[in-house]
Amino acid sequence: MVNSDYNMIWKETMNQIRQELGEQEFALWFNLEYLDASENELVIGVSSSFHQDQVRQRYQPYIEKKIHELIGKNLTIGFVVQERSQKAGSALPSSPEMPAVPPAAKPSSAASRENGVPQKRHSQLREDYTFDAYIIGDNNNFAANAAQAVALNPGTTSYNPLLIYGGVGLGKTHLMQAIGNEIYKKPESKIIYTTAETFTNEFIQSLKENKQSAFRNQYRFVDVLLIDDIHFLQKKIETQEELFNTFNALYDANKQMVFTCDRPVSELKDFSDRLRTRVGRGLNVDLQLPKYETRVAILKKKLETYNITIPDEVIELISRNISTNIRDLESAMNKLVAYANIIKKPVTLEIAQEQLRDVFASPKQSNLSIEIIQREVADHYLLSLSDLKGKKRTQSIVFPRQLAMYITRVLTEYSTIEIGQSFGGRDHSTVIHSCEKIEGLIRADPKVDSEIQNIIRTIKTHGVKNS
Repeated sequence: MVNSDYNMIWKETMNQIRQELGEQEFALWFNLEYLDASENELVIGVSSSFHQDQVRQRYQPYIEKKIHELIGKNLTIGFVVQERSQKAGSALPSSPEMPAVPPAAKPSSAASRENGVPQKRHSQLREDYTFDAYIIGDNNNFAANAAQAVALNPGTTSYNPLLIYGGVGLGKTHLMQAIGNEIYKKPESKIIYTTAETFTNEFIQSLKENKQSAFRNQYRFVDVLLIDDIHFLQKKIETQEELFNTFNALYDANKQMVFTCDRPVSELKDFSDRLRTRVGRGLNVDLQLPKYETRVAILKKKLETYNITIPDEVIELISRNISTNIRDLESAMNKLVAYANIIKKPVTLEIAQEQLRDVFASPKQSNLSIEIIQREVADHYLLSLSDLKGKKRTQSIVFPRQLAMYITRVLTEYSTIEIGQSFGGRDHSTVIHSCEKIEGLIRADPKVDSEIQNIIRTIKTHGVKNS
């Protein structure tokens, strides 16, 4: 079989994979170029070493199996990294007005990266916030894939900007900074990471000192802009206007932007409609609560950074009792590590139970789960769990649903986003409205308050029995 026939086979393979995986996943990872072939190998071009590693790990057996199904022959896939400058052809000529910079004048950071010398860390990014250190599970799989795709091809229209949203402690900042750290490996990449609060304070300072031009130049001439916690910008109209103009400048220049938020941007209040539209125009991904298996993997990964051994039964204990977020998991582990280092004793199951007793007993970590509250409310009103989580809006269901949300908010520390997700994927604003509705009824009718208190007592009793 000649080379050109393999090219045709490759195209048909890609067509079938596109149909099986769907456009979204295909667009993220299959930006691959057929280069060459031998009798037993196809040579495929990828955009970076990171892209090569990810495709090899995730898809190589799948691609090779698909090719075998098409031609009845086993072919292996070989990869060649093609940097952007290679794929684009020859370098652009120097401008006649601007003489070429002699080699000795090149920035030392770029030269060191090109020569394989370890680069200096980015001053605004944490070194430990990398993709390798990020545990991927069902709760964050799509978000992690999207972040890696952005790192591979920053500025690509289909996922620019990238918005990562979710509750506290689920890894939004880690994922955002992992993008920055990965892109920073490329020569001369100018990256800014900041929080929305810092962006606001710097903007206010520039107004006081009449240095708006310097502020704008700082943020509008970068390759990647990472802004954490944009929900902080609610009600800050002038700062929103400045970010809107910064957004337009970067987007028009095909520069990558990544934002994080504690909720979908559509739920932000006192937020400019046109900025909301801009931020939401790219790819929006959310982070869910980690499941048990993912929690175990997170703790084991965390332990790799310490020179200490923690028994598996202790890791399992923490994973069973803390289901809230990654930050709480790591906080519990850090407490045990600190105990072991200070007391100079190995951590046993008994020690872990004693040291983490208060953590496990907190309302958010106890057996007083959202499901217990839902079941008690559903039983009280002769409903099913599916009624509370479903779409029906009859009054006989809406009131118990709102009441269950209100009681969850009162008795636990779950965020409104987490509560909404547990009630059929409802949004943050729906939970707030439900709580306000019940609070209004309590103020207006003492009988309603008495009924609710009876239900709460039953729920608390149930929680104690199961602890």
